[in-house]
Amino acid sequence: MKTPMMIVLLLALSGCASQSCDMPWSESACREDRLLYQNDLMQAKILIAAGDEEGYELAHALLNRSARQDERGETEFYRALLMIRQGPQTTEVIRMLDKAADKDHPHAIALLYKIYDEPYLIDQPDPAKARHYRERYGELDVAQSGYPSFDKAREVVDQLLDAPQQLAKERSATEPAED
Repeated sequence: MKTPMMIVLLLALSGCASQSCDMPWSESACREDRLLYQNDLMQAKILIAAGDEEGYELAHALLNRSARQDERGETEFYRALLMIRQGPQTTEVIRMLDKAADKDHPHAIALLYKIYDEPYLIDQPDPAKARHYRERYGELDVAQSGYPSFDKAREVVDQLLDAPQQLAKERSATEPAED
């Protein structure tokens, strides 16, 4: 009698454990957590990309809240962008990008390449490190599928870095001239 009851219990528990957090309208706690994680991350990305300093504190809080569920390095990548926006803290930026790269985040790897190739945020280029990150990008699943290509990832990174300056130019162009 105990054996059939144990099998039923195990089947019931395995059904709960295998419920997908990605099934729409599943009403599971993990689904709600997943949706909130995605929302927090999206809002943080928008606030950081907008380049409005008033939104940085909220972006930081949203990244902190979403970090526990992040498996792809997005929170570390956007934390690094936030640090760059607030004034380059080069050592910490590189540390965050390395953490994101350890999770195979393609844009983090592209930004690390940029840092060592141009150089960006550092004084001297480091061709060996730049080559390392270029090769590492080529090993990513996304790179092997062709999207985003390395050039496209670098273009996205450049756009993210230039976004605040572009928005400032657009704002100043639309403001009425003072007499």
